[in-house]
Amino acid sequence: MLRVAVLLALAALVFTATPAQAQDLPVLPQSAEVTLKLQRDGSLSVTEAVSVPAGTTMTRTLPLRTSADDAHDRLLTVRDLSIEGAGSADTTEDQVTFDLRGGTSIVRYTVDGVVGRTLGVEQVTWDVAAGWDTRLELLRATFAAPNLPDALTCLAGPPGSGTPCGAAQLDHSGLTRVSVSKLAPGDRVELTAELPAGTVPANEHLVPASTLAGAFLVTTPVVAAWLALAVLLLAGIALLVVVRRRDRATALPVQLQVDGQFSSPQGVLPGHVGVLLTGRADAVDVAATVLDLCVRNYLWVTDGPALHRRNPPDEQLTAFERAVYVTVVPGESARLAPFTVEADPLADAVRRGWLSRRPAQLARAGIRGCCYGAFLTVVLAFTVGYAQLGLVVLGAGAALVLGASWLPLRTPSGTYLREQLLGLRAVLLAAEPADDLVFARVLPYALALDVPAPARSLQAYWSDAGDDAARTRAFTAALVAAAAGTRHRVGAVPPVEQRAATSA
Repeated sequence: MLRVAVLLALAALVFTATPAQAQDLPVLPQSAEVTLKLQRDGSLSVTEAVSVPAGTTMTRTLPLRTSADDAHDRLLTVRDLSIEGAGSADTTEDQVTFDLRGGTSIVRYTVDGVVGRTLGVEQVTWDVAAGWDTRLELLRATFAAPNLPDALTCLAGPPGSGTPCGAAQLDHSGLTRVSVSKLAPGDRVELTAELPAGTVPANEHLVPASTLAGAFLVTTPVVAAWLALAVLLLAGIALLVVVRRRDRATALPVQLQVDGQFSSPQGVLPGHVGVLLTGRADAVDVAATVLDLCVRNYLWVTDGPALHRRNPPDEQLTAFERAVYVTVVPGESARLAPFTVEADPLADAVRRGWLSRRPAQLARAGIRGCCYGAFLTVVLAFTVGYAQLGLVVLGAGAALVLGASWLPLRTPSGTYLREQLLGLRAVLLAAEPADDLVFARVLPYALALDVPAPARSLQAYWSDAGDDAARTRAFTAALVAAAAGTRHRVGAVPPVEQRAATSA
């Protein structure tokens, strides 16, 4: 009976010791034996046997987010974690921490996400030892994979250093063996094995790194945003082509007289001609407005030349005409001299439905978009990443500014009126009105439309020059010269159209 009991006790000792003996145990206190096995599904089985001196503890922090390159971080997943011996483990989203106490502990776990693929070659990268808070006197490790590695790289020392391991090689059995002594606290031993293509599936999970390079990385949301911007740009370009084609310059035939009197198309004034034809008001438009005020008996011209108030401004005058009136003749009379009119003829044209402020509004919105995009790019670059989303907003703003600069100011009604003005110019170029009164009424429009000065005499009822054509032409030239400093606040219709070229 005693012999049977002894045999049973020995058998129990052998069977209970078998799991521990399957892993090589450390030969020195404060050392580790690590076994790595790459499974065919790409997961890495890790077994670590760690010898902890009695009365002390050893802690290892295993990060689950590691740097892959300047722009990428690698996310790892640890599962099937178990510890045999005096120790415990704490797992969070970002790391796994092992706390091992005196004696020999065996830690087993499986890691997913260690296999990457570059140019058709699988690479397995793993920190065999890293994050220990105490010195490792000796680290020995073995690595096995379904196929023999084509190349091995083993680095030891502080994270980021390029110091090769003291010993890392393949043995006769096909195992990769690594041996490093006296590893300082916080140092790491990083093993990278290049395997033949197709050995195992790649399972590396890369995410943008918390760096500037990572912040500007092209990701799925960024690609989707750029594609959305491209679609919007194509739609905007198509719309712009349609609008600009509708705004092409053509001339419509007009009647110079209706019931024996001159009738301007849609009641347009000489001061409107510039903004309708070229998108801007200049000295010619102001001079034509002054001449129109003379023809309409608001002003009287005498030799000098000098201007006199003949009738006070009334409700028949637009705000722009009133501004010109009081600027040119601030008192009862004034000698013609250089002057500056700070008024906006665009407002009246907008009120009448000929022009739109939409291009200017879109341009301002685009400028705000550029500012917001630049600000968002900086904020995202230094916070959560995806900084290219800010660049998308900036690009959208810039495209809006550029598109607005090519968007005509004219509405469909304004485009039709522009065609009528071109028709009026064609009529005036073809023949001068025979009636002096009609010809006098047309004269401001001829000046605004860049029609050459009349060759025949004109009964200027609004001037003491009478029918002196030379004095009339001299007065018109003096008006243009005096108004040369006129300011205007009208956005141009790009590309800025020339008055004569547009009306040819």
